[in-house]
Amino acid sequence: MQQSVGITAASCSCISTTSNWSPSLRKLTSRRRFNSTTVLLHSIRNSKAKKWLIDKKLVVVASKMAGYEGKSSDSEGRLGEMIFESILEEGVFRFDCSADDRNAAFPSISFQNPKVRDTPLVNVNEVPTYIPTFECSLGQQIVNIEFPPNTSFYGTGEVSGQLERTGKRIFTWNTDAWGYGSGTTSLYQSHPWVLAVLPNGEALGVLADTTRRCEIDLRKESNIKFVSSSAYPVITFGPFASPTDVLVSFSRAVGTVFMPPMWSLGYHQCRWSYDSDARVREIARTFREKRIPCDVIWMDIDYMDGFRCFTFDQERFPDPKSLVDDLHKNGFKAIWMLDPGIKHEEGYFVYDSGSKKDIWVQNADGKPFVGDVWPGPCVFPDFTRSSARSWWSNLVKDFISNGVDGIWNDMNEPAVFKTLTKTMPESNIHRGDSELGGIQNHSHYHNVYGMLMAKSTYEGMKQANGQKRPFVLTRAGFVGSQRYAATWTGDNLSTWEHLHMSISMVVQLGLSGQPLCGPDIGGFAGNATPKLFGRWMGVGSLFPFCRGHSETNTIDHEPWSFGEECEEVCRLALRRRYRLLHHIYTLFYMAHTRGIPVATPTFFADPKDLELRTHENSFLLGPVLVYASTGRNHELYKVQHKLPKGIWLGFDFEDTHPDLPALYLQGGSIIPVSPLYQSVEEIKHTDDLSLLVALNELGKAEGVLFEDDGDGYEYTRGGYLLTTYIAETESSVVTVKVLRTEGSKKRPNRKLHVQILLGKCAMIDAWGVDGEILQIAMPSDSEVSDLVTAGEKQLRIQIESAKSIPDMENISGHKGTELSRTPVELKSGEWALKIVPWIGGRIISMQHIPSGTQWLHRRVDVDGYEEYSGMEHRSAGCSEEYSVVERDLQQAGETESVQLECDIGGGLVLERQLYISKNETKVFRIDSGIVAREVGAGSGGFSRLVCLRVNPKFDLMHPTQSYISFTAIDGSKHEIWPESSEHVFEGDLRPHGEWMLIDKSLGLALVNRFSITQVKKCVIGWGTGSVNMELRSENRPVSRESPLKISHMYEVIGIK
Repeated sequence: MQQSVGITAASCSCISTTSNWSPSLRKLTSRRRFNSTTVLLHSIRNSKAKKWLIDKKLVVVASKMAGYEGKSSDSEGRLGEMIFESILEEGVFRFDCSADDRNAAFPSISFQNPKVRDTPLVNVNEVPTYIPTFECSLGQQIVNIEFPPNTSFYGTGEVSGQLERTGKRIFTWNTDAWGYGSGTTSLYQSHPWVLAVLPNGEALGVLADTTRRCEIDLRKESNIKFVSSSAYPVITFGPFASPTDVLVSFSRAVGTVFMPPMWSLGYHQCRWSYDSDARVREIARTFREKRIPCDVIWMDIDYMDGFRCFTFDQERFPDPKSLVDDLHKNGFKAIWMLDPGIKHEEGYFVYDSGSKKDIWVQNADGKPFVGDVWPGPCVFPDFTRSSARSWWSNLVKDFISNGVDGIWNDMNEPAVFKTLTKTMPESNIHRGDSELGGIQNHSHYHNVYGMLMAKSTYEGMKQANGQKRPFVLTRAGFVGSQRYAATWTGDNLSTWEHLHMSISMVVQLGLSGQPLCGPDIGGFAGNATPKLFGRWMGVGSLFPFCRGHSETNTIDHEPWSFGEECEEVCRLALRRRYRLLHHIYTLFYMAHTRGIPVATPTFFADPKDLELRTHENSFLLGPVLVYASTGRNHELYKVQHKLPKGIWLGFDFEDTHPDLPALYLQGGSIIPVSPLYQSVEEIKHTDDLSLLVALNELGKAEGVLFEDDGDGYEYTRGGYLLTTYIAETESSVVTVKVLRTEGSKKRPNRKLHVQILLGKCAMIDAWGVDGEILQIAMPSDSEVSDLVTAGEKQLRIQIESAKSIPDMENISGHKGTELSRTPVELKSGEWALKIVPWIGGRIISMQHIPSGTQWLHRRVDVDGYEEYSGMEHRSAGCSEEYSVVERDLQQAGETESVQLECDIGGGLVLERQLYISKNETKVFRIDSGIVAREVGAGSGGFSRLVCLRVNPKFDLMHPTQSYISFTAIDGSKHEIWPESSEHVFEGDLRPHGEWMLIDKSLGLALVNRFSITQVKKCVIGWGTGSVNMELRSENRPVSRESPLKISHMYEVIGIK
């Protein structure tokens, strides 16, 4: 059997002729000169490229060529300004390094219609405002775009940390990033996209249209830098008048979000795992008994038979159809998980049918790749092939017959266990469709694997029932995945830091084209406290996607699991969501049809306000401003709220509470408000409609309401009603009426309740009939003032009388360690550390500030930087509670330091001091020791045998590009790559007082220096995406006079 493989070694040289260029290309090159060096590209050409027919035996050769890191024929490379063409519409440009590079670029997977990216506009002579520069060398294409000072950066997809991205660097490489931190550089999704907001409020978007690993470097102020394998185009959108205009234009390229069914915008309850149908029924029943709104219950992997996808455990879920029927009767939908890893097991119908059709991802030798995931050894569908996508879609179509309402695609980075990289080898082969890029190794398709899986799932659901809109949730994604699936922010932690980050993460995804997103409310890993959970539900209930989810072996995280006060806050929060459900649904219609974002940063209300650009504890839902409290000690109503300029009127639903966000409506706006529902199933079009009206300075307001069947596709055939309402003031009378309508759906016969906001939650009520003109006489200015004063007084009474959620550190009676206690922070010079004294005194975060690199990030109760006192694993000292003996701030002396100690029994104490010197800010030092305090005379003053083990587990941000290097005492040089699990060095093979963890992709090394008189063994232990660099003392008894000590330090240096 022969196969067509589109592999060529394309030239990356600059252009030698101009006869076939577009006018804009000829115009640019006539006034700019480029170097004429050439670069070998590792690319699979598009349909225009020459095809080679080779025997199947040569697939391995093809894969090596596809993954070849091209090298420049000129050691100096080449550089210059990029050439451009206008595409798509006015203000959108495609940039390439040369015409040859343009022809060599892979097909676009991010664009909804790839031909649009490759088709220049005719008779357009626009010249872009900002022209990128490039440098091509050693197979890498480096692109820089310079902007004016005070330009702010956003987007970059699913990223943790700060909202405004200046100073950050990330790498687009979809990664199973359980328990990520604020400095983690690669999460579950890849969006090589930056939104630049200029000082004057105009904005421009930049897309590096490559599926491969891409570095996005924003560390230089007002400069965007992309680095990825040659050759890829850069697409710019704008500058346009506002950030919203940029996102609308961007959506016309990459597509808008699918129109979600209305039930999917309700509240979702999930856990790993509701492990039986009885437990699922219990959860559903409790929601209804407690009158807490909810629409969806989720089933994690434990519903499966041995984690085999498309199966059900016959003991715990014997009749899924009956279960779903019961849920439907009570107004619930059911969503079930499907992972890409298919158990490698003959006799399992999914494996057998996939093997028969030859749809698995292959090793470099052409055999199906087998990697471990939840079921054990697994094979993986090659979703780059239409035959594999069709096969998966048919499985999904049959699966839906069990009563499945939605599907959850997890682990689809794809995640693989027991591997350093947490994924399959980059040398694996995908036999992709020619329109996607043809046969390529995994490094080319890795970032789009999850999106293509989600697309297959979406199409399977659509085939199963063309009268229902599919709902798919995907963990992994790429630019354009919003066309098929919603997403969430992955395996976060039950900490205040993650609560605070969740707002920025949600809006960043929205600013990257994916509006239907949200976090695991309450945190996935670890145990929330009542206050943390309630506060998180308060803000999370207003995110576009609203789901509570938690990990196995944690305490229960349902809304009623944290006491009466927290339960009431959750009830109020979710009732708010359902009151605003028609507004949220309308926002999604606008996002689906026009590309207008759903949740945006507060500064979108005034892009020229530089101060608002870094505001992280509020966001906008259209004209609604949600102002939240995301800090443990931050009391919302005891601080001044920073609002955009103009009129912003506070409102509530008689539910103001100190643990709930404050709500404001922008002057000039009208939003619809729903009656209170327990689920979307209860909605009737004849229900009373309420409108909240906030008049502007001219006494006017406007807003829209979208209505359809809430599901299906009648809206695409005109079966909807889109109403624009206006309010106008004349002679102290406000007239509210319908300005215009769209759609063929008839207006329901219903009452209209209009509430004109006055501020401080005061308002004027009037009733009428929807569709008819309603006139409301406004009170005098003095009467309005009195109403506002009374409203403010009532608001204050409501806040003071509310039962706040208690600030409890621990929850008695529950297993697990509470993660929301505040770590000790040590921040000075170039380092920021977080230490948790109450569990092993471990360091859980080690961030190098200048590079933005987080060398170590772990959850509170496992791994990180630990110290042991014995040869056995996790011996005394690694989990006990430490006391903070002393804490010195830098301003009080020459160092910032923290000193800890822990009683490890037998009269022994483990001491540790961490400090950063004011005069040596590049390094931080740790002095550790085991000392004898109360060793009895009967033992001769000596303790038991002890060994001080310093055991840090560092994160590998680029596992295949990371290694440990040192020169041994005997002069031998060592480079230890992540090939085997453990290496032990002792005697003269020990590092001569220094070893370093090198990340070639970052161009950085973490240097660890120590005294060879104190360290007797050095141990390297490679793990999944991590490495231990352990220092061990000698193993002996200690006395008061002879403690064991290890003093060492860390520094980050640049490498070539």
